[in-house]
Amino acid sequence: MWNERIQSRQVSISVIGLGYVGLPLAIEIARSGFRVIGVDITEEKVAEINSGRTHLVDLSDELVAEQVNSGRLTATTDFSYVANTDAIIICVPTPLNKTKDPDVSFIVNAIQQLRPYLKSGQLITLESTTYPGFTREVVVPMLADTGLKIGTELFVAFSPERIDPGNERFSVKNTTKIIGGYTTECTKRTIALYSTFIDNLHPVSSLDAAEMVKLLENTFRAVNIGLVNEVAQMCHKLNINTWEVIDAAATKPFGFMPFYPGPGLGGHCIPIDPLYLSWKLRILNYQARFIELAHAINSRMPNFVVSLVQDALNEHERAIKNARVLVLGVAYKKDIDDPRESPALEVIEALEHKGATVQYHDPYIASVQIGDIRYHSIPLEDAVAAADVVVITTDHRGI
Repeated sequence: MWNERIQSRQVSISVIGLGYVGLPLAIEIARSGFRVIGVDITEEKVAEINSGRTHLVDLSDELVAEQVNSGRLTATTDFSYVANTDAIIICVPTPLNKTKDPDVSFIVNAIQQLRPYLKSGQLITLESTTYPGFTREVVVPMLADTGLKIGTELFVAFSPERIDPGNERFSVKNTTKIIGGYTTECTKRTIALYSTFIDNLHPVSSLDAAEMVKLLENTFRAVNIGLVNEVAQMCHKLNINTWEVIDAAATKPFGFMPFYPGPGLGGHCIPIDPLYLSWKLRILNYQARFIELAHAINSRMPNFVVSLVQDALNEHERAIKNARVLVLGVAYKKDIDDPRESPALEVIEALEHKGATVQYHDPYIASVQIGDIRYHSIPLEDAVAAADVVVITTDHRGI
């Protein structure tokens, strides 16, 4: 019955959280012919989507308007609408708190809001990044408190998001999706649904395994970026061109994968996800040394960039105090509008602390708050002419 209803598009779907993960997913599901209710706590975002506009660079207003005007996509702040849907996909943020521990409060709050409206037969999929065991140890018991039996009346799965903002080659649809269910039936139902709007699926044996897959992916990147960031500092000490070394090593057709140094880690995944794994292992009395070392190296990179700026000024007999510095790009990578965890913000703050006068240009981000100061993007032509130093933070060769 479930499969037949999916194939005939009689299943309706709720997507909780309409940010960088949830909105592209909701659009793809709607494009596949399903009725989608998007739920978000931000009234401005909901109004924007319902008017056929988007705050995301990766999505065009036309694409959003097409799904809204067709009646397949509606946004709301009212969680009660999920009572009329058959599947619920949770895509809320999972940041770190001030002590660098996992902050899962957005997930917990979302489930608390959902619980009064759950009904027998619904599928609930969590896509927000968590530590291994979270869905099984926290989410499942919260859902079981409704009185619905997990695995026979309410079905639960974890399918980690794999969104890469700015990537023109891989989108929601053509990026392989990991599926891990609480039971075999949970996995089967999730596969039946997701296969209608995702090209390739890869099921794993459990919720915990699916959670671990996501953390391995981003830990791999964080550790290798940490390695190459340390290589960059070594090459600086040895007076060797880092880029020449990496480009030469990359000519080897086996046994080497190029990573590139930068001003630090940014975004919603790489600076955060490995620390979820490190935290989980600490409570099991195990130290994730590679993760913690990579985090320490990557965290030092903004200050390394500032030292390079200071060296460049010294070579021209200029002090960093009162120097005019232009930072190109405050997003965590080029061609996107996302400044989350961007190392450029730390670079700006550190330069200001040393007495420099800092301005920035970013065509995707009109303004950004750094500490107590609100910075605004300035026209590029005027800024370059007036600057003593230009730091290109979103094209890593600029460091």
